[in-house]
Amino acid sequence: MPTVLIADQMSARAEQVFRDHGIAVDVKTGLSPAELLAVIGRYDGLAIRSATKVSSEILEGATNLKVVGRAGIGVDNVDIAAASKRGIIVMNTPYGNTVTTAEHAIALMMAAARMIPQATMSLKAGQWEKSRFEGVELYQKTLGIIGTGNIGSLVIARAQGLQMRVIAYDPYISKARAADLGVELVDLDTLLARADFITVHTPLTAATRHLFRAETFAKMKKGAILVNAARGCIVDEDALYAALQSGQLRAAALDVFCKEPVRGDNRLLELDNFICTPHLGASTEEAQVNVAIQVAEQISAYLLRGVVQNAVNLPAVKEEDLPLLQPYLNLGERLGLVLGQLADSGLREVVVEFAGEVAGLNVAPIVTAILKGILQVVLPETVNAVNAPFLAKDRGIAIETRKRELADELRSRVAVTLRMDNGSMTAVGTLVHGHEARLVQLDGIDIEMGLSGHLLYLLNQDEPGLIGQVGTLLGAAGVNIAQFHLGRERPGGRAVSFIAVDNAISENLLQKILALPGVLAARMLRL
Repeated sequence: MPTVLIADQMSARAEQVFRDHGIAVDVKTGLSPAELLAVIGRYDGLAIRSATKVSSEILEGATNLKVVGRAGIGVDNVDIAAASKRGIIVMNTPYGNTVTTAEHAIALMMAAARMIPQATMSLKAGQWEKSRFEGVELYQKTLGIIGTGNIGSLVIARAQGLQMRVIAYDPYISKARAADLGVELVDLDTLLARADFITVHTPLTAATRHLFRAETFAKMKKGAILVNAARGCIVDEDALYAALQSGQLRAAALDVFCKEPVRGDNRLLELDNFICTPHLGASTEEAQVNVAIQVAEQISAYLLRGVVQNAVNLPAVKEEDLPLLQPYLNLGERLGLVLGQLADSGLREVVVEFAGEVAGLNVAPIVTAILKGILQVVLPETVNAVNAPFLAKDRGIAIETRKRELADELRSRVAVTLRMDNGSMTAVGTLVHGHEARLVQLDGIDIEMGLSGHLLYLLNQDEPGLIGQVGTLLGAAGVNIAQFHLGRERPGGRAVSFIAVDNAISENLLQKILALPGVLAARMLRL
């Protein structure tokens, strides 16, 4: 039975979901790094929010861990590279708190525009300062959105409902998508110069860290208002302080900070034109329940059925594409298994060529499946779809992907070439009936065979009687032949044979076959 640790405070519904699925669960919140390290080796799954830091040191002690699930969007508290190298899936829940966070960004924008927190504090202090708190309208103002993903798109829709003009900067969307959202797509400098309000909805990455710094504030429209309910450290807080104090910005509203929790020594708290909340973007009753249920369901699905949802360290696959892609994932892994068992050492490069209909699919997961098949044969580590690309990179194995049209009777073809220190080897596969994996060529020799079970591979000279001698040896050893597949380059040249047997043959028998005149290579393959 899988066991999961819930290490951060979250709705009790998460614990109940695990138990309903028959998964053992422990709830231990507030653990120090040393305490977490002491217990993490017991668990198959880890459910967290933002408080627990899943560092490389923690992951080294997570000897049984298979999945980390973050109840929320941001995963900057997880060392994703270290998790990936260990084959650990890292998931988030990108949809459970999107509405809540979008609404909070709009609330912060309105509060900053009308100085609502400051006016509240003044009135509670016994003052009636109507002239002091003159705000600005949102109506017909220009809102600059940075990041148009799940949350950003919801903010766009709400801002349009307030009759704001919306411009957007997002290097990862097309003009067609921007048109669908009803926004004008602009570069960052244009957005900074034109926007009366700016709101940020991007993850924290190397590219977005301190995206808003002194140079950025200098390019902004004087008197603009900045809102950040995304991630801390996107804004350089010292530079923000200077921009607010100088009047370059009219106001700013932050829900997130570079260092949390915020204490009294943060200078921004001194400013009258700065408002803030303690990371409340996802803090509604509905969102807390939603993300807790979602992360528990996702972790359960992976541990019990191998179903991966919302993983941040796997190639993304749209749900509607998965039925079409899945047979190619199987084909790719099996081609990798064949080559991994046939190839010699000194692997330097893997070249994958997609032709026909498959070339129009998202091929990144197929390449990963091929690497998984190759590497699980040649490496002692556990290899899966998460760590296969990292293991290849660590060993200096180059990956090249090509696509082309197909000009023969096949609808699709996948060709995998391994380039090694002493030569190369190529296997070509396709699908029959839309889902059955077939090998159709090996090193230029045409052959058609299924890719499953125990297969005796032979490379031999095309000579009369040789295959009969192999059959005699197998029969004498009590080995039953299920199927036989033969391909040859030309009469009298080389021939390739795959003999399907019920069970793997012994090393002693394999050596007898290798000793036959004309046999160039013999290997037992397990698919």
